Amino acid sequence: MIMNGDPLLYKILDKLDIHYEYYEHPPAPTIELARVYWKDIEATHCKNLFFRNHKGNRHYLVILEHNHELVIRDLEQRLKQGKLSFASDERMKKYLGLAPGSVSPFGLIHDTHKHVHLFIDENLVKSDRISFHPCINTASLVVSLHDFEKFLNFTGNICEYINLYQEIF
Repeated sequence: MIMNGDPLLYKILDKLDIHYEYYEHPPAPTIELARVYWKDIEATHCKNLFFRNHKGNRHYLVILEHNHELVIRDLEQRLKQGKLSFASDERMKKYLGLAPGSVSPFGLIHDTHKHVHLFIDENLVKSDRISFHPCINTASLVVSLHDFEKFLNFTGNICEYINLYQEIF
């Protein structure tokens, strides 16, 4: 089967013996669109946000459940990095190798200098299975939380589990 996404990602997942389920779907650059395609997939679906600090010298990937909303001001106060803003398309490409609408922690395979700091909502540890785009928004991959953590250990990026959200529905 030919799978959408980054071929390097699939090589790494196979090398790490990470089992994944692949679900192809039409482009889903927003959570609203993705929900339509996720309805029959048993997993905790994630929202991935890519930020930069006000100086532009630090970048953060934030992961939380798709039906939760991040309180950005709260994260700014915790980080003490000044105002956060969404990173530009150019920065997303430079640090994660991703196009807009395809933000995914799987893009960390392209962060060779370990520049991106990852924050994961601590509530995700309650999930058995989680889903992300495979570096392109025309598919979703489901992996176990254990395997996702194995992937994160492989990338070597700094990762913190913190309480990040307010429920929106």
